[in-house]
Amino acid sequence: MQKQKEQPTYSDLDPVLGTPVRLAIVSVLIKMKQADFGYLMEVTRTTQGNLSHQIKKLHEAEYIEVIKTFKGNYPKTLCKLTARGRKAFEQYVKHIKQYLHL
Repeated sequence: MQKQKEQPTYSDLDPVLGTPVRLAIVSVLIKMKQADFGYLMEVTRTTQGNLSHQIKKLHEAEYIEVIKTFKGNYPKTLCKLTARGRKAFEQYVKHIKQYLHL
């Protein structure tokens, strides 16, 4: 008799990645080495304040690294995905696929 795969529960989904803007940020960083704040704001189509808040949450979870520099006299914020963030994203996608029976 073949054993069926155990169906994950919704509680298995990572709450950090459950927010659309955070998921979008990590999705962008999966494909890119790094992205600056302006680019992330453009692709997520969110406000400056909301993006800052979501970046902070991802940084606190150690899913992204935040690098603050200056370009001339202007501050520049760069975000990079960490190994922990990559693993969390891959797990999240795996669980979604299981829910959808893909």
